Amino acid sequence: MEAKEKILHSAQELFIQYGIRSVTMDDVARSASMSKKTLYQYFDNKDGLVSEVAMKHFEQETEEFTQIEDVANDAINEILLVSQCLRKHVFRMNPSLLYDMQKYHGKAWDNYLQFKHSTIRGHIQRNIERGQREGYFRNEIDAKVLSIFRVEGVQMVFNPKVFSREEFEFAAVQLQILDHFIHGLLTEKGKIKYDEYMKTESSNHTL
Repeated sequence: MEAKEKILHSAQELFIQYGIRSVTMDDVARSASMSKKTLYQYFDNKDGLVSEVAMKHFEQETEEFTQIEDVANDAINEILLVSQCLRKHVFRMNPSLLYDMQKYHGKAWDNYLQFKHSTIRGHIQRNIERGQREGYFRNEIDAKVLSIFRVEGVQMVFNPKVFSREEFEFAAVQLQILDHFIHGLLTEKGKIKYDEYMKTESSNHTL
């Protein structure tokens, strides 16, 4: 792994685990097994590092969403694959990460908002429209409204004023909201298909 890639990977893992504000450039250098002098040859300051880590992460997630759309058997399969992606990325994030980005790293936050509005929201809207065409999701649903609702629901859980860290477990809340969202979409045909996927998933986990 090249030095810059090593820095970006180390920084991303630290930000995900601890949030952004509490991680120093010393921490990143130590995690990447290099001197701080070497680190500063690639990044002038922490803000630049945060911005590049964020952009790289958004590019990776965009690619994953595109791949999911291509391989999914139907809209329900697609939303379940996306939920697996969320578990891998969003659910393991330190809840303070988005707050830190918004308050201290404006450029990275602007890139996040662009990613949220175009990539994530666009993907969810296309998924809902696909499900409606397939008869799995209710036709009376406004795909644009529900895509905004879903994206903002995910982000809301990061807000400690809404879900305090002392009272709520981050991943468990995200799963509750996801379950509620999926069941609100389904037609009777969709419920049958969804149950089939759930039974298959349960069987695979018991093997």
